[in-house]
Amino acid sequence: MGIWLINADVLAGSRFRISAFAETVATLGVLARLRSHRPGQLGHRPQQRWAAYEARMAGDPVGRAFVKNALLPTWLSDFLCAPPEEDELTFDQEMRRIREASAAALRADLAHDDPKLDVPDLPDRIAAVLDWVWTEAVEPDWERRRRAFEADIIARTGRLSSSGWASALDDMRPNMRWLGEGQLRINAYDYPPQDLTDGQLLFIPSTSTRGWVGWRRPHRYSVVYPCGGLLAEGATTAPGTLSRLVGPARATLLSLLNDPMSTTQLVSVTGFALGAVGNHLKVLLDAQLVRRRRSGRSVLYYRTADGDRLVHITG
Repeated sequence: MGIWLINADVLAGSRFRISAFAETVATLGVLARLRSHRPGQLGHRPQQRWAAYEARMAGDPVGRAFVKNALLPTWLSDFLCAPPEEDELTFDQEMRRIREASAAALRADLAHDDPKLDVPDLPDRIAAVLDWVWTEAVEPDWERRRRAFEADIIARTGRLSSSGWASALDDMRPNMRWLGEGQLRINAYDYPPQDLTDGQLLFIPSTSTRGWVGWRRPHRYSVVYPCGGLLAEGATTAPGTLSRLVGPARATLLSLLNDPMSTTQLVSVTGFALGAVGNHLKVLLDAQLVRRRRSGRSVLYYRTADGDRLVHITG
């Protein structure tokens, strides 16, 4: 499925969406050591997360068989990729499609006919693995991740309004490109084009390194893509030397401006109040450590050369 055919109505109706379920699937791939680990994806103690996961899975042969047959190097089972429906707003709501599925339907969607998976309570056994990943590895850190996802969405919608779809989509995930004339290349595989006419397209940020695509044919499709926001533990905590020099809040904002960001993005990533962000940015502007420029309806802040040198020296 290398090319998706998307008309103007589909583009107009497409939107960004945050999915706790998609983030749980991304984290499962890392815990199972089947996907690359991004800094901060497992919190500030990743070795403890891996050890806890391995201990949990050691006594669960059905769970191990599920992971082995649902997450291959370049493939995910369809039931892990399916985009959320309008009324599926939480992790538990998205999990309904697995809890309510038949064991036969889930087995048919896995890579191999593993005899360990021939159990009548397979939906519950799969759900138990995903519930554990959500509860132990994602939910405790969900607010930080959600803020990063919101900031990424704000940045991409800003680029969309000012520069069009090519700018918003071209760097969204590896091998994905807006080709123009209603064609979105979603990967490099040589599959027949998929016509999305009358469908809805969702874009979902995650901490994954590559992302994936999913569908509930014929009307709902999704692209899960790597979030461009900062996710490393301490990403909103500036180096100590810089903090002592300009203050912790201003140091944090200055450290975040590797790429231009709006005040709304900075509020989403840091959790600081809007008024506080504005006041600190004014001080940094007066000190000529940042500058600002307008992009569409947003004002973006970025570091000056002096700001770059200060961050790099003190980092």
